[in-house]
Amino acid sequence: MQIIGAVLERCGAPAPFATSRPVTIGPLELDPPGPGEILVRIEAAGVCHSDLSVVDGTRARPVPMLLGHEAAGIVEAAGADAGVAVGGRVVMTFLPRCGRCDACRTDGRLPCSVGGAANAAGVLVGGGVRLRRDGAAVHHHLGVSAFATHAVVSAASAVPVDGDVPPDIAALLGCAVLTGGGAVINAGRPGTGDTVAVVGLGGVGMAALLVARALGHKVIGVDTVPAKLELARELGAAATHTPAGAADAELRAPVVIEAAGSARAFETACAITAPGGTTVTVGLPHPDARASIAPLTLTAEARTVVGSYLGSAVPGRDIPRYVELWRSGRLPLDRLVSDRIGLADLPEALDRLAAGAALRQLVVF
Repeated sequence: MQIIGAVLERCGAPAPFATSRPVTIGPLELDPPGPGEILVRIEAAGVCHSDLSVVDGTRARPVPMLLGHEAAGIVEAAGADAGVAVGGRVVMTFLPRCGRCDACRTDGRLPCSVGGAANAAGVLVGGGVRLRRDGAAVHHHLGVSAFATHAVVSAASAVPVDGDVPPDIAALLGCAVLTGGGAVINAGRPGTGDTVAVVGLGGVGMAALLVARALGHKVIGVDTVPAKLELARELGAAATHTPAGAADAELRAPVVIEAAGSARAFETACAITAPGGTTVTVGLPHPDARASIAPLTLTAEARTVVGSYLGSAVPGRDIPRYVELWRSGRLPLDRLVSDRIGLADLPEALDRLAAGAALRQLVVF
């Protein structure tokens, strides 16, 4: 079938992307779903730093590549043995899990090695690509490629949700909430009464804040952008600080989530972690980035540093939990949406994200 999608033609183009135009929007051919795969009509897709990092070259991927990895949509067809009902809504996640490798047996602590290899190669876990343009292959982004009218994905990349979960909310569950919420629940594991500090209040960091608040924890937000600090207070943060302000206040918290994806943010997160506490880092900085911390503090203060990819999530287990928190009114995920845009507005949306001027912008079809 023919679809319309946003294709990254080259990595590392200079900003502003609205001027350099590394992303083109136009028609592509999409193969039907094979065994274990589904065809999804995309309803909403979030614009995330994991998209931006491919565009700006921070994380190089094979091109041309149809971008987008955080989305929700309606299943329109299913291949053999897909096990997903046609007509239902699904959340798509950017790390398919084969369920058989050693990494999958770590209960979410390690990303699936099979899914990770497929993502790096720009193919589906079933092998190969389902996208073409003028007869030439177009790579998949993280097994999803959601910046398009339709996508074919592995059933391992999709989690069904009930129809009462609207597309805007469902899309956010696939990355921002899985990553930020999972950093709290699966990696940080705050105890009753523990304060949670979040460094970096973008879409993932703000999702961590919302999930921590939904679970009854006191939350402190840290960021450099005043508007994000103000929103954090509106969403229930007991206090907010700039990194310098956190240092001046001698802030310490037993669980600290770093969600900015920068070496300096990681240093701040480590610095404000209390003795005996846990620093969880979920941000994805440039591979060449380096941070400096004092190893003695880890030993003398019995502190722990935990890396958490996709919030150490098992999507089929975790997404239903977030849905129930949303249904109860305790998880106002709609507050994460800063803009709703069309596919043609994607280059400008990437510029806003790069400038730190947006939480989650949703491409709505």
